[in-house]
Amino acid sequence: MNADLHNTGHDPAQPPVHDDVSFEARDVKVSGVLKFLVFLGFALVASYFICLGVYNLTTSRVAQFDSPPPVVRQGMEAAKPPEPRLQGLPGHETDPQQDLRDKLAADRKGLEETRWVDEKAGVAQIPIEEAMKIVAEKGLPAAPAPTPAKKK
Repeated sequence: MNADLHNTGHDPAQPPVHDDVSFEARDVKVSGVLKFLVFLGFALVASYFICLGVYNLTTSRVAQFDSPPPVVRQGMEAAKPPEPRLQGLPGHETDPQQDLRDKLAADRKGLEETRWVDEKAGVAQIPIEEAMKIVAEKGLPAAPAPTPAKKK
């Protein structure tokens, strides 16, 4: 890679001169940008005060014309929606994460448990791992062939 300066053949203090190329002596006027920023600042402050006035007006109107709740209902707790309620919302007393952990533990226990479902019929529940080993060794029973439908 060469670090020597490129020789253009003209004085570096003078701008390049070409017949078919022209350029602006100064592209951006700083005074125009500053005027725009000052105007933008005034517009933001004015819009803030307009919004603040509208907010104060609407809250005072609501306070003036909104009727208070009846005396019978004052001090009463808001009615809860009927069951089942969404977990994690007010009115639901248990922790949703703990509910999930309890359900997963119950499911895991059910899959790993050995017990009789119907002792007289000889139906038992065995752990899922043992059941998968048995099915892998013996295979599934063949499905009965479908009976052909009669044509009319």
